[in-house]
Formats: sequence, structure tokens, C-alpha cells
Amino acid sequence: MSSKRVVITGASGLLGRAVLAAFKNSQWTVLGTSFSRTGEDLVSIDICNHAKTEELIRNFMPNCIVHCAAQRFPDKVDKDLDGTIRLNVEATKNLAVLAAKLGATMIYISTDYVFDGTKPPYSETDTPNPLNTYGKTKLQGEQVTLESSQDHIVLRVPVLYGPVEYIGESAVTVLLQLLFDSESNKLVSDSEIRYPSHVDDIASICVKLLELKQTNADVKGIFHWGGKESMTKYGMVQDIASVFQLPMSHISPDPNQSQGASRPHNAQLSTEKLEKLGVGKHTPFRSGIQSTLAVWVQRKISGEI
Repeated sequence: MSSKRVVITGASGLLGRAVLAAFKNSQWTVLGTSFSRTGEDLVSIDICNHAKTEELIRNFMPNCIVHCAAQRFPDKVDKDLDGTIRLNVEATKNLAVLAAKLGATMIYISTDYVFDGTKPPYSETDTPNPLNTYGKTKLQGEQVTLESSQDHIVLRVPVLYGPVEYIGESAVTVLLQLLFDSESNKLVSDSEIRYPSHVDDIASICVKLLELKQTNADVKGIFHWGGKESMTKYGMVQDIASVFQLPMSHISPDPNQSQGASRPHNAQLSTEKLEKLGVGKHTPFRSGIQSTLAVWVQRKISGEI
């Protein structure tokens, strides 16, 4: 049996779609899972159903699992804490334990929100201190992953963007809607600093990490990746407006923190550990956002949305 067999959870989501494509393009045998959508290389399953998930994975016999599925919207977590814990913690533990039993490596996708944002940049050895419930559940997911096997991998990433199925699918792409809604004046946070990363970059890193692990047993534990550009939400809006030559006179910078769940001020992740392994990829924000949003700007111009 091939040693390049991978299961990807959340494979219909923003990151999962990119991860699925990257492994397929790298000649891996791929099985993607999603909660409701099905399609080529995609099986609909509720990964919170442990028995059915185990049966599916045992039948496929992967040597790797990339666990992308999560409740990743901080403001939604508190509205369904039980459901979030089932998905972000309990399902993660079951997948990590199963992977260890099968001798498979699991990559658990985590977040920069495990840090409080007071002392950036953060290395992999810095002590987490999440400010919101989302960050706390993702940290618990990290812990159960690494407790299940020292060979598993945790990959912490920042806010992500990339090709979206609806504008609000990413906290970055949703900002385009502010530029479209020019009828009223708007305030956009110019406080918290972010390092947006394109999903294709993260997908590439997942492939490289698992291929490297096949020849280097020391590829394990926690790794960080993030974009190279520091940007507030207002800064992202400025770049989006500039790239597409959209007016933004109705948008003003808000020096106050974003509303909703508490966010770290600056949770920049140090990428030095991965770079020393020769692993990494960075898409410049302006080119990444241009390719991501061009179709939506065109649809707006043509009156489709």
C-alpha cells in the first residue's frame, strides 16, 4: 500500500479545499471529509460521530491525517459552546488517538489566538494564554493531539484568506462587502495587528511537512506559519480598495478594538523553526487578494451581486 495516503477533515472548507488540492497535485491518495457536502474525493460525515469516523478512516488506512475541521469563528463559539467543544476538542482527541493507533501522523491546524498578543513575535516554546473561548478550545485541541502521540504535529496559523464560496467565508474577504456598501459611513478597526496568510501557502506547508516527516522523524511537535505583512483590518481594506480601485471615502479607521470576542492585539508568529527546515511559502497580500476577490468585484460590476 502507498505510504502517501492522507485523510483531510473539513475538506470542503476555506482551508480544507486548498489542502485537498495540494495533496492531490502532489500525487497523494486523498480522502476528504465534510459535514454536509459530497463530491470527488469528498465523503460527507459528522466527525463528532466517533464510531462512523473510525470505520471510515480504518477502511481507508491513511498514514497521515490533516485535521482542518473546526468551529473557527470566535463570535460563534460562545453561542454554541457545547458544539464547539465536541468539534474542536473531543473530535480532535478521537482523531489523534486513532491516528496513533494506526501509526499515522496527524497535523492539527491551530491558531495564533492561543496567545494573548502582548509579547510578539511568538515562538513555538512560548506559553499560550488565549483571550477568548475559541482560542481556549483550540489550545485544548493542541494538548489532546500531542498527548495522543509525540509524533503528531500542531501547525498554528493566523487569519486565512483565499478563494471563497461566499464573501463572508473569510474574515479577510468579508471586508470587500464594506467597500461595496458605500451608502453609509463605516468605522473599521485599526487596532489589532494581523498577518493574513493565503490558504495555498498553508496547504503547501502541510504537504512539505508530511513529505519531510517520511525521511526525518524529528519533524513533530509545534510549528508556526503566518504572512509576512503586518496589517490591521483597516489596512487590509486600504489594500483591497487600492488593488481594485474602489472608493473608500465612506470608511474611517477605528482606533478601538473590534467588537465581539476579545482578540489579541498582536499575535505575530515566528516562522523561524519552519524556515530552518526549508519549509515555507508566502503569497504577497496584494497579489493574493487580487486573485481571490477579482471574480467578486467583477460580479458586483456586472450586477450579479
